[in-house]
Amino acid sequence: MLHDPSTHRTLGADIRALRKARGLTLTGMASNLGRSVGWMSQIERDLSSPDIDDLRRIATVLDVPLSILFGQTDAPVQEAGYVVRVGARRAIGSGAAGLVEELLSPDLTDDFEVVHSTFAPGSSVGQTVRRATQEVGYLISGRLDVTIGDVTHILGPGDSFRIRGEAHSWANPYDEPAVAIWVIAPPVY
Repeated sequence: MLHDPSTHRTLGADIRALRKARGLTLTGMASNLGRSVGWMSQIERDLSSPDIDDLRRIATVLDVPLSILFGQTDAPVQEAGYVVRVGARRAIGSGAAGLVEELLSPDLTDDFEVVHSTFAPGSSVGQTVRRATQEVGYLISGRLDVTIGDVTHILGPGDSFRIRGEAHSWANPYDEPAVAIWVIAPPVY
């Protein structure tokens, strides 16, 4: 991969951040992929680009959707790692269940990620989710039902909530989309 000093790509940094968030060493990651530590190091430093089969295996080992490994946009060097333009947001998640998510964080190298979530009218997650994270959400518009443990909270614009590893689910049984900003630590995508 040719490196243009006026732009910055984040694929390698994202892979490194996800690997570390999952407690994998560089050696462990390389071993899981059937690759050398040197190859893995070059990928994480953006000195080499993995092919699509390698990306599939990396996504599997990291337990993330393949889509999170795509969509890094070139940004002017002065903005890289600092600014995400509205047209450069990275789509994340599967888009299943009527949820469209975009990464607001410049990359996945922080101890948290910030996600713009749009819940379609009539959508729901369909199952309870439990993950080893701390999460805070803020509803910008619409209404959203968030169940944490056994308690359902009906949220409106301006309401916020916190989840600390509890089982949770969401539903938007209403006629308008719900839009939320969601902060998750550590990053899960």
